Amino acid sequence: MSSNSVNEPQKLPWSLLRAGGRHGLSDSEKRDPIGLAVAALNKLASSDLLDSLGLRKASERSVYRVTSAGFRTAGTVGRSFARAGKATQGNRVPAATNTGLFDLTPGEDEQMLADVVGEFAEEMVRPAASAANEECAAPEELLKASLEIGLPILGVPEDLGGIATERSAMAGTLVHEALAKGDMGLAVAALAPGAVATALSLWGTDEQQSTYLPAFTGDEVPAAALALSEPTALFDPLSPATKAERSGEGYLLNGVKAGVVRGSEAELFIVGAELEGTPQLFVVESATPGITIESDPSMGLRAASLSRLVLQDVAVEKISLLGDANDYLDCVRFSRLAWCALAVGTGQAVLDYVTPYVKEREAFGEPIAHRQSVAFMVANIAIELQGMRLVTYKAASRVAQGKSAEREIALARRLCAERGMQIGLDGVQLLGGHGFVKEHPVERWYRDLRAIGLMEGAVLV
Repeated sequence: MSSNSVNEPQKLPWSLLRAGGRHGLSDSEKRDPIGLAVAALNKLASSDLLDSLGLRKASERSVYRVTSAGFRTAGTVGRSFARAGKATQGNRVPAATNTGLFDLTPGEDEQMLADVVGEFAEEMVRPAASAANEECAAPEELLKASLEIGLPILGVPEDLGGIATERSAMAGTLVHEALAKGDMGLAVAALAPGAVATALSLWGTDEQQSTYLPAFTGDEVPAAALALSEPTALFDPLSPATKAERSGEGYLLNGVKAGVVRGSEAELFIVGAELEGTPQLFVVESATPGITIESDPSMGLRAASLSRLVLQDVAVEKISLLGDANDYLDCVRFSRLAWCALAVGTGQAVLDYVTPYVKEREAFGEPIAHRQSVAFMVANIAIELQGMRLVTYKAASRVAQGKSAEREIALARRLCAERGMQIGLDGVQLLGGHGFVKEHPVERWYRDLRAIGLMEGAVLV
């Protein structure tokens, strides 16, 4: 983490990035603080895609509507992942530098990346959110744009085609927060492939990285999902009901995973399953026989197209086992940290929306903000939000430095789950009758915030 808490990092406007394009970026410049953000965003900056996106109208592409009738389909017959590499430890990025100071101020490169992604969320994600919520699907054009800004390769080592030169948990946290301020459902849809790529970078062998990561660093990034949740009451991610058993040189998987992001189009899954009494991660290609995708209608996160992944005698090869039991535990923790960042971003969106509203909305001849009960409720949102942000940043800082963060992540999870839901509820309450109608986005944010304490997997930092 950077100890620079005096000078505010210079903000590079989205419009300036668009004008700058690909020009003047040498390899050395890509590694300096400003260059990291530009390296992640230069392809979109010089693209005509921004001018052609019709994100302010409903997507015209055909999508599965997640209704009560739902859908059921076999796994996607996607690309063939050619085996490569050796069964040795893969490439790992080093831990972030420990300055020895307690300073949660993001570094210049991290803040620059967060600023640009924040503008992307404001200008492109927020206008598309309402239609995506109704369609239960993210616009294809927006997903392509999110690939252009480098989201899938944020945690991938530079040597493997990514942009990470050190552990990027803090940068990932800031990006998750910035995107969620636009819309949590669309943020989850856009971040899902990066969760799989980051997991492969953190725990994959050379063979796994050489086989799967090139797809995420190329031009045609596959839809992919980290599937840990299950549709059972009181689900414990450390005791998954999905089972894996050894079968010859590989494994046989059986079970049902829930909350799978964009499941109907995903080409690759990382699945949590119990192997001989121990939870493990498995890389599963969607074209594997025995996979079925079912609709999984949800209260919130509707733009993420949540689905169920049904595994019935799914035979996978030896290469599928990803990491060990400790890596599975880290996967659960780092995923929860990512959900905390999403809660902070959405909570900030609520605060930014209700603050001007209560100042402009009048009752009995004066703004409702003049009433103490209203003013105190807004102030309490700001207080709780700052607490959520600080504990989340502290946990992310420790993860980035390679330190133990179990306690910090557990505290962040508890605080963000409880206070995040309360912020959503207070936002709806402050809008009165307007909080109940879809004309205002707060009701959608409230529904999304209720997912923080329920979801496991899907996103990762």
